[in-house]
Amino acid sequence: MDLKIAARMIAVFAIGAGLTAAITALHDDEDRPDAAVPGIERPGGDPSPLSAAKSQLARCRDLGTAALEDVACRKAWAESRRRFFRMDKPDRPTPPKASGETAHE
Repeated sequence: MDLKIAARMIAVFAIGAGLTAAITALHDDEDRPDAAVPGIERPGGDPSPLSAAKSQLARCRDLGTAALEDVACRKAWAESRRRFFRMDKPDRPTPPKASGETAHE
């Protein structure tokens, strides 16, 4: 391969890459509508049953290290762990009673 041909090929590829980068950078994405973000909290109506727990956890967060000695914060953290780890539900389904009765009888 001749050195001039190789230099021309490299120049063509470099110009093509530069044009591609310039077009990509100048491309306007403002005409596309953004995807709607689903709301986490319910607007209006009854407050969420967890709102009291959330506000208590937020208060404890704002207390900083003083929250470690706060009894209310300890209770809120314990309740949050219980809900997160679902400690109130058994890991396995309970076996049927050995009385021999079935649900279809």
